[in-house]
Amino acid sequence: MVTVFGLGFVGLTTALGFAHLGYEVYGLDVDEERKKTLRNGKLPFMEPGMEEVLNKHLGNNFHITDDVDYAVANSEYIYYCVGTPYGKDGSADLTYLFGAIDETLASINDGKFRVLVTKSTIPPSTTAEKIEPYVRSKGYDVDHIGVANNPEFLREGHCWDDFTGADRIVLGCSDDRSRKMLTVLYEPMNIPIKCVTQSTGEFIKYLSNTLLATMISYSNEMAQVADTIGGIDVADAFRILHMDKRWDGCNMTSYVYPGCGYGGYCLPKDTCALYSQSCAKGYEPLILKNVIDVNNNRAADIAKIIIRGLDKDAAIGILGLSFKPDSDDVRDTAAARIIRELTGLGYNTIYAYDPEAMSEFKKRYPDIMINFLDSARAVYDKCDVAAIVTAWEEFRKVPSYGNKKIIDCRYML
Repeated sequence: MVTVFGLGFVGLTTALGFAHLGYEVYGLDVDEERKKTLRNGKLPFMEPGMEEVLNKHLGNNFHITDDVDYAVANSEYIYYCVGTPYGKDGSADLTYLFGAIDETLASINDGKFRVLVTKSTIPPSTTAEKIEPYVRSKGYDVDHIGVANNPEFLREGHCWDDFTGADRIVLGCSDDRSRKMLTVLYEPMNIPIKCVTQSTGEFIKYLSNTLLATMISYSNEMAQVADTIGGIDVADAFRILHMDKRWDGCNMTSYVYPGCGYGGYCLPKDTCALYSQSCAKGYEPLILKNVIDVNNNRAADIAKIIIRGLDKDAAIGILGLSFKPDSDDVRDTAAARIIRELTGLGYNTIYAYDPEAMSEFKKRYPDIMINFLDSARAVYDKCDVAAIVTAWEEFRKVPSYGNKKIIDCRYML
């Protein structure tokens, strides 16, 4: 009944979410290693609670298949959860998305109505100005295929809870039939459903992610201001800020707190893509430009703090490689940017440890030549100064190891 293209964080969560609701779900992915891992009942990434759900539905009503024709023939809903990476100019690369759409259209040989749903994050106006015209140009009118978007609001490390306990479901549709079908699909979840225009659906996702990116860059710039002025306890200042009753009950305080800059897959990509899209339409959003600039400069600022008073032959410890704790995702992680800044300044003796992300870091950044050790204590013992780059809970005990200088880049101690 449902086919999902792409079985990464978003796609696998979506596929298992629909399977959990009782639907028959077919999952497709181009990554052979990922499919092999999933077929063995294992997750190819760290996501608490989801492996149990995978094994409950795998081979029952969740099927990992390579047969696109069969999957599409047996589905009314086709979901696209493929990558939309940003290029050098910041614009979203839609190659994988249109490749999956082409595969879908090539597999349709009946008169059944289907709705093609983009769950990947795409710039506002993409569905209305690119995807729908493309589908119509292939001879499929609104009586045969509906085109919609359904943005996701998942946090890595909390994907399953965020899907099953979502605050809202956003459906960007242009035709009533698709709108009704998608509403029926989600009704069993008993979560508010908001039906909007196609471009509004896309924009809501960017509105959310760019706001989070803005808060992070603002916090990091204020931390830099405080460091420049001197005599300011940054962590205390922000913790007291969070005591303001206007934040009461709000789960956004973690974004209004300084650190190493935003990373991962979504915030860097989406902030750059919306900036690029707006510029292409004729307006340069200067706040977004500065948000991106502050984030891009944060690694250099932190590297300068780490090397204060150090000779070039000093050993530096990096604690944390993932872009956030409780995740093994190292895409666009601040750790890689900081290490590159340090080596660019001539500091080449670097030891690193992360509880979950070291193998992923080695695979993604083979050009970064550092020493990987098996514990925070081992890094501490080897280094002259240790920098906490990811806020893993276990790093709170690092000060108890001795009297070496610790740079708390996450303001967590």
